[in-house]
Amino acid sequence: MLTKLLLLTFLISIPMTAQTIVNFKENPTTNNWKVVDDVVMGGLSSGSFSLTSEGYGKFSGEVSLENNGGFSSVRYAMETLSVSPESKIRIRLKGDGKSYQFRVKHDRKAYYSYITEFDTTGDWQTLEFTLADLRPTFRGRKVDLPNFDQKTIEELRFLIGNKKPQDFELLVESIVFLDAGK
Repeated sequence: MLTKLLLLTFLISIPMTAQTIVNFKENPTTNNWKVVDDVVMGGLSSGSFSLTSEGYGKFSGEVSLENNGGFSSVRYAMETLSVSPESKIRIRLKGDGKSYQFRVKHDRKAYYSYITEFDTTGDWQTLEFTLADLRPTFRGRKVDLPNFDQKTIEELRFLIGNKKPQDFELLVESIVFLDAGK
């Protein structure tokens, strides 16, 4: 018990610096956001990204399985951000009860992404992901590389692809980068 208490005290005392990557309430813009659907491979899914009147980024649309489709995504091309695998990403969002993926690319030209899945509840949620927990994938398949071990991030992405046709809506309020010890 004492060991757990000392560890918790140590973890609480590590300073975290926060850097806002996206905050739609403070900077309401869709610049650098681009929808990428399965139409790039012949599918028929249709997603869109817009701002709501309440000041949120809204990723919405319909996933279709026709023509071997099955996903919709929205990506954010950002300035290169220096990170470490221990860094965290905190996202404030409201989903529709469906499962999504959050993805990062250390180099926007890389063929693979580092991903994690998350479920939405229909209520506002604050999710936090440690970069080292994100695993490398390409087109839904694991890549034979370690989990995120890079020093930069150049792209963020949300993706829905649950192997069934469905409408979707994901509201994003903010994305914040947290780095320990800087």
